[in-house]
Amino acid sequence: MKDIKNIFRNLEKKLKQSNWFEDDWEIYNRGAYLQLYKVSWYNQNQGGIHFETYIEAPQIKQKIFPVCMHAEDDCPSQPEFIKKFLEIEGDRIKRWKGYQTIGKDYSICQRTLPLNYKNLEQRIFDEFNLLRQLEAGVDQVLSTL
Repeated sequence: MKDIKNIFRNLEKKLKQSNWFEDDWEIYNRGAYLQLYKVSWYNQNQGGIHFETYIEAPQIKQKIFPVCMHAEDDCPSQPEFIKKFLEIEGDRIKRWKGYQTIGKDYSICQRTLPLNYKNLEQRIFDEFNLLRQLEAGVDQVLSTL
């Protein structure tokens, strides 16, 4: 069994070294749980808008894990944000392999990946690299609320 916390530590380093990762991006890493978000996304307490993944006991047992985007309770006008965001970005998300738009509660979209440790860090990095392309859509909708 690989050390998930070490994989997530390396993932955090890799994200921070990306050419797009600037001062307004933040990472919350709790070992086997990671969020990527911008400072302006109301996520200071991990309850705003963020991209997220985690590999904890249930995921290890099921051999699958999620990569998702959430807009939780700290997101201003949460239901309206989710609705407007999916109007702008929903078609793009649906074109991405394996992604489904959800649009209820706090879930915006999700992809479930097989838990295979081969290149796991790179695979998660690639998913976050894809999701971060939604940055402009998030900022656009936030500016209208």
